[in-house]
Amino acid sequence: MKTLVLFASIITMSYTATAQQKTLGKVNRLDPALDNLIDKDAKIEILSEGYDWSEGPAWVKDGNYLLFSDVPANTVYQWKEGEGAKPFLKPSGYTGVGVYSDEPGSNGLIINKEGMLVSCEHGDRRISVMPLTVGGKRTLADNYAGKRFNSPNDVVQKSNGDYYFTDPPYGLMKKDKDPTRETELFGVYRRATNGTVTLLIKDLTRPNGLAFSPDEKTLYVAQSDPDRAYIMSYPVLADGKVGKGKILFDATPMVKEGLPGLPDGLKVDKKGNIFTTGPGGVLILTPQGKLIGRIETGVPTANCAWGNDGSMLYITADMYLLRIQTKTVGVGF
Repeated sequence: MKTLVLFASIITMSYTATAQQKTLGKVNRLDPALDNLIDKDAKIEILSEGYDWSEGPAWVKDGNYLLFSDVPANTVYQWKEGEGAKPFLKPSGYTGVGVYSDEPGSNGLIINKEGMLVSCEHGDRRISVMPLTVGGKRTLADNYAGKRFNSPNDVVQKSNGDYYFTDPPYGLMKKDKDPTRETELFGVYRRATNGTVTLLIKDLTRPNGLAFSPDEKTLYVAQSDPDRAYIMSYPVLADGKVGKGKILFDATPMVKEGLPGLPDGLKVDKKGNIFTTGPGGVLILTPQGKLIGRIETGVPTANCAWGNDGSMLYITADMYLLRIQTKTVGVGF
């Protein structure tokens, strides 16, 4: 078994060594304003490849490396410049016995204010937290009102320490028809610093990625429903709850055109621009919801994250780990 693991690691690293010179896709410029965010000569680099479905990238500042999920493989990988990719944590989201589903592992990842790894775990149906150096996981939230979550998908932490997360059915064996479902909702929740879990949004069909505006007065939520492929915008109230939402951007027509992918993970830069995965790759929206460009990967694209000095955008897209240099800086840097 150790020989097989070592062989798999060598293969993964060899992918990276050869992929450093490779690029794919293009940047589709729909508005001159994009020139202020991405240079005309910027390329989409392939850093590593060969994954089942890459997801949830998160940059670790204290270590200068990236963590990301391969959801079907139940594994978190680590990628570092000059070293390539290697397994970091397995199992990442399902610790039970037997076959759970086709997406048992972790999905969205973040590094919290204490420098620990926070994971959305499909198989164990929870939000967990784990130190990066020593010690095991502990559960932050695994139920609301005594009913287990479906499969937490993405998470973001507010500056006061509260966590906001989404709970669609993608990690269940039979998805929305799975008999083990305990809640009828596909909700958006908040886990306060005192451990209390609150249901914030209950009328979305497939809530997925989420992010705050730079001033944390707005919560953006991506909906991965092909018939309602929206980026939603919600005002954040003084008590941490959210007000009535509105559609900031409707990507449904792009889905119907046949562009690959749906709204999924999203991140925001310090100017309030939104970089959201969606049909065709990564859509770039102004704070007002105007589409000014698209980073076209050519494959369904799951998520993105800022890294390095905050100007590098890392992208998880199907079997690939990608990156592109930008001229802006992400929130948190």
